[in-house]
Amino acid sequence: MRSPLDAARIRRALAGRRRRTVAVLAVLALVAAAAAWAARPQRPDFRTESAVVTVRSGPSGIEPVDLDTTLYLPGDASARNRVPAVLLAHGFGGTKESVRADAEDLVAQGYAVLTWTARGFGRSGGEIHLDNPDYEVRDAQRLLDRLAARPDIRLDSAGDPRVGVVGGSYGGGLALLLAAQDRRVDAIVPMITWNDLSRAFLPESTGGEPTEGVFKKGWAGIFFGGGGSAGSGPAGISGSTAGQPEGAPASAGAPSPRPGGGPGAGSGRAPGGAADPSCGRFAADVCAAYLRIATTGRADAAAVELLRRSSPAGVLDRIKAPALLVQGEADTLFPLAEADANARGIAAAGTPVRVAWFTGGHDGGAGPTSDSDRVKFLTAQWLDHYVKGEGAAPGTGFTFSRIAGFDALDRGLVATGYRVTDYPGLNGVGRREIALAGPGGPVANPPNGNPAAISSVPFAGALGSLLDGVAGDIPGQHVRFESAPLAEAVDVVGAPTVRIRAASPTGEAVLFVKLYDVDPQGAATLPDGLVAPVRLTGLASTVAESRPVTVRLPGIVRRVEAGHRLRVVVATSDQAYASPPEPAVYQVALGGGPLTLPTVDDAEPIPTSATLWRWVLVGLLAAVAVGLVVVVLVARRRHRRQDSSIHPEYAGVPLAVRALRKEYADGFVAVSEVDFEVHPGQVVGLLGPNGAGKTTTLRVLMGLTQPTAGEIYVFGHRLVPGSPVLSRIGALVEGPGFLPHLSGLDNLKAYWRATGRPWADAHFDEALEIAGLGSSVHRRTKNYSHGMRQRLAIAQAMLGLPELLVLDEPTDGLDPPQIAEMRRVLQRYATDGRAVLVSSHLLAEVEQTCTHAVVVNKGRIVAAGPVEEIVGESPSVLFDVSDPDAARAVLDRLGGVRVLPDGDGGLVVDTNGTPRSEVVAELVRAGVGVDRVVPRRRLEDAFLALVGENSRGSGDR
Repeated sequence: MRSPLDAARIRRALAGRRRRTVAVLAVLALVAAAAAWAARPQRPDFRTESAVVTVRSGPSGIEPVDLDTTLYLPGDASARNRVPAVLLAHGFGGTKESVRADAEDLVAQGYAVLTWTARGFGRSGGEIHLDNPDYEVRDAQRLLDRLAARPDIRLDSAGDPRVGVVGGSYGGGLALLLAAQDRRVDAIVPMITWNDLSRAFLPESTGGEPTEGVFKKGWAGIFFGGGGSAGSGPAGISGSTAGQPEGAPASAGAPSPRPGGGPGAGSGRAPGGAADPSCGRFAADVCAAYLRIATTGRADAAAVELLRRSSPAGVLDRIKAPALLVQGEADTLFPLAEADANARGIAAAGTPVRVAWFTGGHDGGAGPTSDSDRVKFLTAQWLDHYVKGEGAAPGTGFTFSRIAGFDALDRGLVATGYRVTDYPGLNGVGRREIALAGPGGPVANPPNGNPAAISSVPFAGALGSLLDGVAGDIPGQHVRFESAPLAEAVDVVGAPTVRIRAASPTGEAVLFVKLYDVDPQGAATLPDGLVAPVRLTGLASTVAESRPVTVRLPGIVRRVEAGHRLRVVVATSDQAYASPPEPAVYQVALGGGPLTLPTVDDAEPIPTSATLWRWVLVGLLAAVAVGLVVVVLVARRRHRRQDSSIHPEYAGVPLAVRALRKEYADGFVAVSEVDFEVHPGQVVGLLGPNGAGKTTTLRVLMGLTQPTAGEIYVFGHRLVPGSPVLSRIGALVEGPGFLPHLSGLDNLKAYWRATGRPWADAHFDEALEIAGLGSSVHRRTKNYSHGMRQRLAIAQAMLGLPELLVLDEPTDGLDPPQIAEMRRVLQRYATDGRAVLVSSHLLAEVEQTCTHAVVVNKGRIVAAGPVEEIVGESPSVLFDVSDPDAARAVLDRLGGVRVLPDGDGGLVVDTNGTPRSEVVAELVRAGVGVDRVVPRRRLEDAFLALVGENSRGSGDR
């Protein structure tokens, strides 16, 4: 936000900095030096080629399907300089745009990167077959054929491109299945993906078959809900995280695994002949299997067979491409056991395999920066050796990480990485046996599993640990077994095991086993919300007669501190899973034997760029400990005064404005009733004549003035002055306000220091690229033109890549090429969950830039929605043709078609119901070239119809 208030705040912040101690200045110098050392080199040029291509696949190999593709090529790629390639697959519910940032990272390292939208999503045709070898996998093979036919792609032999395959979740499954089906693949990096879809969605933790598994209804519902909207839902990999670990080469710009995508990624229309409206673009057999399982809570043999058709489990012995398997520890969808099974199966065939666990996953995103940097480095190292043929062999060592605490500088989580020579699997290298005690007893299974315990919510992480028992384990539906306080800390790396006994009057029971870490104050944490579902059959009616069973808990990485206790909970319900509908009372007891914890005791910490100066920082912080304690206490007191509640309806909405009214003391009403929302992925234009209330609305939004009535929510937080959620907004309102004696770059740095946010989060390189000031960024801003100041202000608004960007007349002072570039910047910015609200008088630019518009007149909203809906249907069409006179003669011969006057260089035609395609065909048959066909009605026409050509607003203040 740029205003005189900003300048004043910056001056006060700088004055405060000058009063700090020498020790704090030394810390800042160390941080600046570390940031400069870690700065990434400027990316080389690259070009892209986008096309919708038709490939032939299906069981017969001849069924056509259209795939929306983009090929990223290094600027120097040519027939004389052939480059290796990477197939980059997106996650479920995503599109090729979900992995754009990853593709740009990889092309910068010298790879040609081919991205595509999988069949059934986005603009691609076909139906979703869940990575079926005959469909999605064969589609990818045809894309390999296209790479092999290009003159700028390196070949191993005729028809065999030098290629690696990278993907997460849905894309990771494709990487494994493609490598098993096509020997041309030279290396793969599957991330957060599955081994056996049937076991992933129907797990049974005592070793039972999927037909006896417990249905993972929460995740399954999200997947099929995503397929139903033709491209929304969980995506396995999108975006990348900046930064590299110490020692990482310049080529370490590789993808970082994290969930992405989201609703709205596709058209929302099911194809003709879809099996069931509830399944959208899923194939009929997949839809039918899901409906059977979702209805009964059990899988039949046919459904299991179908899911296994799309699973790497049965074809791992065919994979000869070296595989780097990256799996998330915070993942209730595809836990660590999935990667473990893939690693064991691939290694058994003699293929090089490396396993890396990181602290993110489907529930935990990319994890802390240090962790995502490690994954990016390992990925680049793997591809460079096995695809480029550069660098030493990465080896098959195992790396993992765990959350170690908070960073002293940026207050973010810190993950510590570890490595060992050999992969220990889920059983670990060592074992710690912990005695448990507890009487057990009866537990009730409620009718239809309701109410149910909450352990996790997809994408929300370990919600149960946050609730701390309020809605976690429900009384009467669980029993607890607990250890004594640990005498020493234990590092758990792998899957713990425990033995239990159960009895049921029906002979069957569904149970959920959980392992909690309980601190000395009694606070219990369920690591990453992971639970072990169990279905037991053939049970005795009394627990004394029952046989013990061994339950394998999910794999975790966690340090349990000395003095903590371990608690095993056996519950009868879990919100994420299907439970038997019939009520019953089970008896549960320990099965004898200890709780067994796997360990990896000889793991070596992985050094990072933070290691050296962190020890120096410890000494400096000790000298100012008293001051820091005071700061923390003041911050906590201020935080307690803030309203930290979240409105559940708007928790995922970047901006929700409800019944906003602004009336001044003299009775003047600037805004009488404004009500709209801005959702992730949207670029929303705020339109209206002068004085309509646009700027007043933005000033209220940024806290520059208080509303008379109404509420504004940012990601569910009610907006008040000083609200912490304001840090998630970047803004340009009321024009830029810079310190004239500082250069453009120094102004940006001063602004960022004043925010108090981590230096590494600023993204200065991206901001300066957006500004496009070149060497002028080092000149004092008092010598800037208006356009230069505007461009610098836009770059300042984008510092930190805020999740919501609010811009008031951002193109003011920009020339036409800069306006066109700003259009592209805003459209690209509204990705990965970000959103943009822009106020502008340039209606043509709003029409080309914005996905949605809100039209305000006299303080009220007169229209809101997608731009195309506001524009509406056009009664006439504008044709740009090569020969207007010849075209007019052709059109005059068509019945009902009429050429209207005033075509502004083109022909304005009233087609009178004749399809545009027929008109174009007649012109082409007559030899007239047709360059463009567009509706005549524009946003400007709709705008004037809504507000009136002579409309004047109520007047902004």
